[in-house]
Amino acid sequence: MENSKINLTMIMDLYELTMANGIFTSDMRDTVTYFDMFFRRVPDDGGYAIMAGIEQLIEYMNNLEFTEEDIEYLKSLKLFSEEFIEYLRSFKFSCDVWAMPEGTVIFPHEPIVTVRGPAMQALMLETMLLLTINHQSLIATKANRIVRAADGRPVMEFGARRAHGYGAAYYGARAAIIGGCTGTSCLLTAKDFGVPASGTMAHSWVQLFEDEYTAFKTYAERYPDSCLLLVDTYNVLKSGIPNAIKVFNDVLKPLGKRPVGIRIDSGDITYLTKKARKMLDEAGYEDCKICISNSLDEYLIRDMIFQGAKVDSYGVGERLITASSEAVFGGVYKLSAVEKQGEIIPKIKISENAAKITLPGVKIPWRLYDRETGKAIADVITLAGEKIDSNEPYEIFDPDHTWKRKVVTDFVAKKLQVKIFQKGKQVYTSPSVKEISKYRAEQVDSLWDEVTRFENPHTYYVDLSEDLWNLRHELLNKLS
Repeated sequence: MENSKINLTMIMDLYELTMANGIFTSDMRDTVTYFDMFFRRVPDDGGYAIMAGIEQLIEYMNNLEFTEEDIEYLKSLKLFSEEFIEYLRSFKFSCDVWAMPEGTVIFPHEPIVTVRGPAMQALMLETMLLLTINHQSLIATKANRIVRAADGRPVMEFGARRAHGYGAAYYGARAAIIGGCTGTSCLLTAKDFGVPASGTMAHSWVQLFEDEYTAFKTYAERYPDSCLLLVDTYNVLKSGIPNAIKVFNDVLKPLGKRPVGIRIDSGDITYLTKKARKMLDEAGYEDCKICISNSLDEYLIRDMIFQGAKVDSYGVGERLITASSEAVFGGVYKLSAVEKQGEIIPKIKISENAAKITLPGVKIPWRLYDRETGKAIADVITLAGEKIDSNEPYEIFDPDHTWKRKVVTDFVAKKLQVKIFQKGKQVYTSPSVKEISKYRAEQVDSLWDEVTRFENPHTYYVDLSEDLWNLRHELLNKLS
């Protein structure tokens, strides 16, 4: 599944190459550009999102080449000059790329990826860059909402069969781990990324046998150290749990083993878990865990907990792997500056929709942390030449309501982007998925509770420096 095994260079929209061909055959061939990827709103109207997908973006950029088969296809379109075709034949990636590390808490309008390089190359990156970051950030964000709803109880990703294709299953499970899931049912993801594989049995296992007891007994005999039984094939309370308890007594107890748990996948789960807990406890299996599944999301999980459901872990599938409540993440990729003979010329896109007006120039996103509590105060986007000195008071202001101002002191300012490519060469090593997940937990912990709540979260401020604010309004006045 790694990009090096499949040539993904041609996963790009046709207009990227028609524009590149036009640039190549004009006097803009050597034009250096800056592009930013950013998003405009948090999925599910949440307070924050989670960055994911950088490792796959790096794999893609490391393997950019046009095969002879690609070249022949492009020639057949009769859109491109012979000179441009030859350029593609010997294509060599040479861009600089910066990105926020995976697991970073991200907010609307700040540059989460920045690309500097020849205009032709920067354009070619757009489709795959957006596809990769949008998909995994969407799933990581949804997974984190579900994990937070579970309030410390483990959440396992069970969605491969509901994903929109095998790539979405594979990388979606990776993103779910980044978001906080403890394991995945997708074996390929577990193998390739070194994360726990989760799963027990399906209803078909129980149906294959002449009766439920025999199905449970056979499973317990095969897996005495990891016995977790699915108890809702026929009737949870009348047969499923009684048969499970009988198997625990008949098979596991003589071996000195304890059951891992039971899983319930249908019915009034809150009611059933309460009854199941009582039955298991009375049988002497207080340590037997109860896992539930069945089209769960953050709201169902939160309501079950509020209603007193006796649940120890969750298996979440379709509503996680498809992020069913939000169709897309909505990240976009926009030109922010052109470099000519060493001079940076800022560019801005203007729209009747104020939310679509872009931030011009070469920029750096910062995060200000309270030195005493470690909590995030606000993000600030500055122009590239600006510095934020943590040893000096710094005034932040709302870029839309500029009279709202605050001077912050006793803070630490950290740049949010890291460089991942220098002149086309990788200069960054991706952490393991487990390390990314740990970093994500630290990032979320740095937010105030008001920002992390599900309904009407407090708006976390992404402010502009005075210089960037002035530049934006100067260009707006000039061009509108």
